[in-house]
Amino acid sequence: MQEGEQIASVDLGSNSFHMLIVRMEAGQLQVVDRMKEMVRLAGGLDEDGCLSAEAMERGLECLQRFGQRLSGMPRNRVRVVGTNTLRAAKNGATFIRRAQRAIGYPVEIINGREEARLIYLGVASSDVPVDGRRLVVDVGGGSAELIIGQGLEPLRMESAPLGCVRLTASHFSDGKYGRTRLIRAERRAALELMRYRRAYRKMGWERAVGSSGTARSLAAVAKANGWGDGSLTLDGMNQIRKAVLKAGRLDKLSLDGLSDDRKPVFVGGLVAMRAIFEALGIEQMAISDGALREGLIYDWVKRDGVDDVRERTVARLQKRFKVDVEHADRVARTAAALWQQVAVDWGAGSDETSESLPLATWLDVAARLHEVGLAISHSGYHRHGAYMLEHADMPGLTRLAQAVVSSLVHAHRRKFKASRFESLDEIRRPLVMRMAVILRLAVLLHRDRGDGETESADIGPDQLKLTANGKRLVLKFADGWLEAHPLTVADLEREQCYVANGGFKLRFS
Repeated sequence: MQEGEQIASVDLGSNSFHMLIVRMEAGQLQVVDRMKEMVRLAGGLDEDGCLSAEAMERGLECLQRFGQRLSGMPRNRVRVVGTNTLRAAKNGATFIRRAQRAIGYPVEIINGREEARLIYLGVASSDVPVDGRRLVVDVGGGSAELIIGQGLEPLRMESAPLGCVRLTASHFSDGKYGRTRLIRAERRAALELMRYRRAYRKMGWERAVGSSGTARSLAAVAKANGWGDGSLTLDGMNQIRKAVLKAGRLDKLSLDGLSDDRKPVFVGGLVAMRAIFEALGIEQMAISDGALREGLIYDWVKRDGVDDVRERTVARLQKRFKVDVEHADRVARTAAALWQQVAVDWGAGSDETSESLPLATWLDVAARLHEVGLAISHSGYHRHGAYMLEHADMPGLTRLAQAVVSSLVHAHRRKFKASRFESLDEIRRPLVMRMAVILRLAVLLHRDRGDGETESADIGPDQLKLTANGKRLVLKFADGWLEAHPLTVADLEREQCYVANGGFKLRFS
């Protein structure tokens, strides 16, 4: 990252939206601007799991304001991510399309584990150094992230459905805080945490840190009322709980240190955090200014250098499933060369089809992991691989990127079926199908796996020329190459029939 260069992150949380802009000054990141608005997107989810029109409008109006501040920043210097509520909303794709137009930049949806990883990175990069493990707890609007890590590396990550907006909507939607109702909410939260309790306590940590609004609000109220020193303890939250029961209802809840913006979801956050303290046996929790938005910034800085989270994810999966790395790299290089020749003609740079990751990254990851399914069985290994990649933890990839990689791997051999891309939205589906054709050709051209002296091991980008006109593809080889490789000719003839099922016409000479 160069001196004076600016980058920005936008966190579309379930309770509030945040924007952070930083600049590199004298080798350090300096905050240029921050914006935060309470949108309460999760509060707009109806019984059918759809966002209400009112909630959408609140979010879009906020993003228009963010967009004005970000206007003019390069596309690859702004990252916008959505979390729990946008993962869950059935009409989330509709909101995302409108959100992209409102803010002027692509919007990514990240899964719970990726959210946890980025939160940990944001906290660990902002917190004091720790000689040992650090526990990070982030109670957001829709979920609570629980992460144990060491240094800047998370070791265990979980995402529990214990957000302050979620719990408020489920148990206190009418603004009443009776004892029976509060106990019912606490029991529900405790049940959600039972599966993590033993493993987290056994792993242990030296320092517990809370991030985001819930932790800061609870600590501020405890300090303002003489129940704490700025950190968070179970005793302090027990005093807050007594005050909540004494008030009995939202309109009578008045606590020093409690802001009007936080007040409507404050009790839901209290229930979630008390349950986490009791389940994990936390004695005291420091409060961090770092959170997801800072994690997005530090993640970008790391990727700008040598340390690439995606690279480590791919390498880990290759090692775990004993992938032939040299073969996978050959396939990836050929796929990249072919894609580069047709990407512009296929509209790969469209704002409506891409996110902050280059589309070529999706193809590269799929090429390098296309054989993970062989760890299960050669028969149908493309199906096994697709399932594994759809459900694996893949830090560094968004939910969309992971779905695309899974679809590409599923479609890289045998029959070419449109059904293998049904999990993708209608806007991206045609382009991903075209990427799948490229991956199929790259795999086909390296069928001999580089083991022979006269087969396709000798093929290189300079020996291939691919052109595209819509769904018509023409693949040209160097003079005499096909004559020397009859097996490749036979494979290409069969491939013509396969891709025709997807409406593609392939010619080669």
